[in-house]
Amino acid sequence: MNKVRVATIWLSGCSGCHMSFLDQDEFLLELAKLVHFVYSPLIDVKEFPENVDITIVEGAVGNEEQLELLESARKRTKQLIALGDCAVHGNVTSLRNALKKGDRAVLERAYLELADTTPQLPTDVSPLLKKAYPLNEIVEVDHFIPGCPPPAPLIKYVLTELLAGRKPVMENKAKFG
Repeated sequence: MNKVRVATIWLSGCSGCHMSFLDQDEFLLELAKLVHFVYSPLIDVKEFPENVDITIVEGAVGNEEQLELLESARKRTKQLIALGDCAVHGNVTSLRNALKKGDRAVLERAYLELADTTPQLPTDVSPLLKKAYPLNEIVEVDHFIPGCPPPAPLIKYVLTELLAGRKPVMENKAKFG
């Protein structure tokens, strides 16, 4: 039996959604029999692979590197899942969108105004986008799992349905926040 090729991506967020994914406990052992993880922050793969069946994306799109990764993932993935409120609608990550000076104001606040050491703007980070975006403002999203973070049983439900070839019915199963 060929295993389903699954990827997970962590964009601008806190990693809480990946922690909820890991909170599926024993189901992860069952899942390991059915899927092959081909890309994740939890494994050492540098380039997003071809022919991915399911990609689970946590976080909003906040910089150019993330934008490129998301676009590449969408082109190479059959089904893309927005995992958590940051991926679904921007959530905390998009609070920076209210700053009048945009991306420059974010960097100045973090690296100049709040610096513990000699204030200096970073030169080795990917350039920020003018604002943070939920995934569906950049690419087509097939499934949404809201929550901050989403509960592990809800993630399990969606994965179980997809692996069985069914479309998850989210009505009365999820809420934002």
